[in-house]
Amino acid sequence: MKVSDYVAKFLEAQGVEVVFDVIGGMITHMIDSLHVQGTIRIVDVHHEQAAAFAAEAAARISGIPGIAMATSGPGATNLLTGIGSCYFDSTPAVFITGQVNRNEQKGDRPIRQLGFQETDIVSMVLPITKAAWTINDPEQIPEMLARAFELALSGRPGPVLLDIPLDVQRMDIAMSPPHRLTIPNDLPPLDRSAISGLLDAVAKAQRPLILVGGGVRSGRATDVLRQFVRAIQVPVVNSLMAVDVIPADDPLRIGMIGSYGNRWANRAIGTADLLIVLGSRLDIRQTGAQTEAFKGDRAIYHVDCDAGEINNRVLDCVPIQTQLVDFLNAALDQLKGRTMPAHEAWLTHIMAERAEWPDTEEIQGIPGINPNAFMHALSRVSGAAAGFIVDVGQHQMWAAQSLDLHSEQRFLTSGGMGAMGFALPAALGAAVAQPGHPFVMIAGDGSFQLNLQELQTVVRNQLPLKLVIINNQTHGMVRQFQQTYFEERYQSTYWGYSAPNFVQVAQAYGIAGATVSETEQLDDALALMWQDPNAPFLLQVMIDTFANAYPKMAFGLPITEMEPLAKPLDMEGT
Repeated sequence: MKVSDYVAKFLEAQGVEVVFDVIGGMITHMIDSLHVQGTIRIVDVHHEQAAAFAAEAAARISGIPGIAMATSGPGATNLLTGIGSCYFDSTPAVFITGQVNRNEQKGDRPIRQLGFQETDIVSMVLPITKAAWTINDPEQIPEMLARAFELALSGRPGPVLLDIPLDVQRMDIAMSPPHRLTIPNDLPPLDRSAISGLLDAVAKAQRPLILVGGGVRSGRATDVLRQFVRAIQVPVVNSLMAVDVIPADDPLRIGMIGSYGNRWANRAIGTADLLIVLGSRLDIRQTGAQTEAFKGDRAIYHVDCDAGEINNRVLDCVPIQTQLVDFLNAALDQLKGRTMPAHEAWLTHIMAERAEWPDTEEIQGIPGINPNAFMHALSRVSGAAAGFIVDVGQHQMWAAQSLDLHSEQRFLTSGGMGAMGFALPAALGAAVAQPGHPFVMIAGDGSFQLNLQELQTVVRNQLPLKLVIINNQTHGMVRQFQQTYFEERYQSTYWGYSAPNFVQVAQAYGIAGATVSETEQLDDALALMWQDPNAPFLLQVMIDTFANAYPKMAFGLPITEMEPLAKPLDMEGT
């Protein structure tokens, strides 16, 4: 069997349904094998970074490792940002790059390059992958493909890269047909006594709280987490990466915490007397810089599959290293014989604070459309959407603060990497992975311009995407930073920056669109956007340039102190 044919058959055996690529000379054999095989959809995009983001989103929707292919040299290096995004947000993916023929590789020669576009991509990606290998021996292809998939899915999920020289791809060798892999669980046995201690602590606590993070989704633990929350009757706050874990109408869902968290949610996590952390890293954007103040004298139970994340920044947590699914199932077993308190007074207190500090009133005095109010309006008309794919910037925070998701809707964004340009290619990846279901993409004018070329991919593949551009005609998040710390010198955010009319751009690609700048126009514009659920549509929402994303954690103060009511003591470093 030809090596490239085996690669195609192996991907099919693992349940892969789509591969994203930009064609190049060093991957033509693999793309041709996929085409001839005919069972895996090939989605050709216009930049390899977009292929990587699309693969990431497809994996987050399906649970099957995302696949993106790129040629050697610039094709491979263009994948780097998307590979890093998968690594930091724990998304399983296998990236396959073509390499020049083995006899054209420089090896140990003291030169920079021998073959055209020869580039050592493996060395470049090692810090942002679980593993990366060049496969110079065609006999190793079955073993290395299997290792790549097992590694991508086991433990804390993440990306793996395989670099395959062109001459290896076209060789014929004897191989057995590939089969579906069984992924081993290589974590230590679960300490069930720690679960008993946790449940005892919840029963005694007056103000317990659960913090859920992105590990719930990457661990495919959402359904059992919801069962656990109903059984334990503890209010839940979420990180940015877990906006979609608990639906908006669940009475135990409080809201998002962190740098731009809902004010009432940050106040709740600051005053809770017991904290259960499920799949969250407790990074600086969740806790603030004062980790000792965040810990206080309360008990924190930290459940994570990655031992390195427990007692990393916030110390003296009770560690429970395991897969979240295993922990939650074991906890549900122990809850069967218990009656847990409802903590009604605590929940009533939180809801009173939510009423006192509504998200739609955090931004005062701006003309035109209130972005938080817009997110609520967008949610009300987007019940048919399978999810919201959100880019990086102020709009990301407004969306995370104020979207109201139902139980089946997803929220995908770039968290650890924080990559502008994520949303459009990720939205097309999500739409391909869940065919027949529309998705709403939300981007800012700055972030949308980074991968705007993928509008052609949307049109060519007839994808049902609703593209919402929050256009404040500036790089708003950094402009807000400059307002706070640089005496309103807006170089490169407002000064020296511009954006086009995105409706005209969309029309050039054959996508209908509309612009709205006043609140009174919203209902008609949103109705027009959803008039045909299966057709792409771009809605440009004009927002005041100087609208700030509030509330915002006041750096140097406890998590409960937030702008604009509190002022930062120091310049934030992240």
